[in-house]
Amino acid sequence: MKTLKQEALGSRGVVASNHPLASLAGIEMLATGGNAIDAAVATVLALTVVEPMMVGITGAGFVNIHDASTKSSITIDNYSTAPAAAQPDMFIPISDSWPDYMETKQQKNKIGHLSVGVPAGLQCWYHIQTEYGNLDFENTVQPAIRYAEQGFSISPYLAGIIETNKVALKSYPGSQDLFFDKNNPLSTGQILRNQDYASVLREISKTGDETLTRGSLGNAIEEEMTRNGGILTQNDIEKYQLEYRDPVKGNYRGYEIVGVGPASSGATHIVQALNLLEKFNVSEMGFGTKEYFHLLAETLKIVFSDRFKFMGDPDFVDVPVQELVSKRYADIRHSEIDLQKAGSFVHGNPELELGESENTTHLTVADNDGNIVSMTQTLNDAFGSRVTVPGTGVTLNNTLYNFDPHPGNANSIVPGKRVLSSMAPVTVFKDGKPFMALGTPGGRRIFGSVLQAIINVIDHNMSLQQAVEAPRIWTQGQNLELEFSVDIEASEGLIKMGHAVERVDRVAGGMNGVMFGNEGFIHGAACWRADGAPVGLSGGQAYISQGDGMFRI
Repeated sequence: MKTLKQEALGSRGVVASNHPLASLAGIEMLATGGNAIDAAVATVLALTVVEPMMVGITGAGFVNIHDASTKSSITIDNYSTAPAAAQPDMFIPISDSWPDYMETKQQKNKIGHLSVGVPAGLQCWYHIQTEYGNLDFENTVQPAIRYAEQGFSISPYLAGIIETNKVALKSYPGSQDLFFDKNNPLSTGQILRNQDYASVLREISKTGDETLTRGSLGNAIEEEMTRNGGILTQNDIEKYQLEYRDPVKGNYRGYEIVGVGPASSGATHIVQALNLLEKFNVSEMGFGTKEYFHLLAETLKIVFSDRFKFMGDPDFVDVPVQELVSKRYADIRHSEIDLQKAGSFVHGNPELELGESENTTHLTVADNDGNIVSMTQTLNDAFGSRVTVPGTGVTLNNTLYNFDPHPGNANSIVPGKRVLSSMAPVTVFKDGKPFMALGTPGGRRIFGSVLQAIINVIDHNMSLQQAVEAPRIWTQGQNLELEFSVDIEASEGLIKMGHAVERVDRVAGGMNGVMFGNEGFIHGAACWRADGAPVGLSGGQAYISQGDGMFRI
């Protein structure tokens, strides 16, 4: 399969992210003696500058680390929580049915100060770097400071998202100052500089997360909230706690799959789906055929039927993870799939499933010691709440939009509660050794897309670059979404099998990942759906010849 982008190779390490400057920041850490964790933190901090619509220090997400020294997986939940003053009835819903079920009067749960959940990005990044990295934290912040101060050229991708959100961004002085030039939204090729944020980053480089949790940045955020009717306080930020989650693990045709547990639903349902697919000869069906996409669609329907019923914040809901990922459960449910026609698998009402923003970012890093970081982070919507705190250059999340605005339901707003996520930063092992790691933005379409990339490699023998770029499908039980690159013959065949086909530009977002090759290189890949670019580091230390031997200087 021909790809639109090319992979990168590195013998000493690879960084794949959704912006080339961010990947370069990570490589800078590897080149100066850092490990994959140092590189990942430098990369995500750089992304807060060059991909400001997707990720920020006030955002949230999930981290999956493979520690080569202990051969263990470390999975961390840094998803946002509802502030202490949040209430189940704090928003006024405009509808009790889909598609407006999540919407509220004046969009207050989506845009503006009331939509802001407790920030959780910077605390996590500072924690993992100081706990597992090799370098001083100050080193990892330097590329982001440079990019914020010196500026970078706006891509068509970023320019388009600014244009789409220009009305909301213009409503808030800090955002207008940052993303507009003489009353016009910044456009492709213009230079975006964020001097205020460069100053904040310098403070972060010296104090870590303290400036947010107990210092001047947190105080500025609270003052902005107080002036504009928000409820987030610095006390909320200071009391926020990261959660180490038990890794979710499964096996598929001899490969081990490892991901983060709830409140991320991604890894659980990827493993569940793979258990179902293992009952069928996926390779023989062939990629892109109606038979393959039909099986995949039916599998996703089963998985979503269980997600609707069982998934939630594990501090508030008893989630039966081990039962869902068991081979025994797949033995029971796979027989429900009819290979000739579309079926229906319902636990509850899928049309009332809550929305998740597709505006997220992902990065994947591997070093030559075998350390891996797969990390998905977000502000939730594009530019989050659209509020940038004046004088800081820091844009605030809108994670409260993920909660059910109707009181009394499983995902209704409760102080301190995490909302359910589909994020799926995943690592894959073969014979006990790291084989592949990957992830993607894309809201509820995330884990289905990561699932397809895994199958593309294992069953369809694709390269990693081909796997992340290949045409995708998605369904949660209603329409079957097919990217336009899916073959017409397959589409027509799916319609005849009873699927309500809907053609879409893309399913989920810019996937990236790394793979350990047999030839000694690490492969990096990023797909066409975002500004992604992998960067590899090879070479090494200098050697001199002396007699019959080679000696390292």
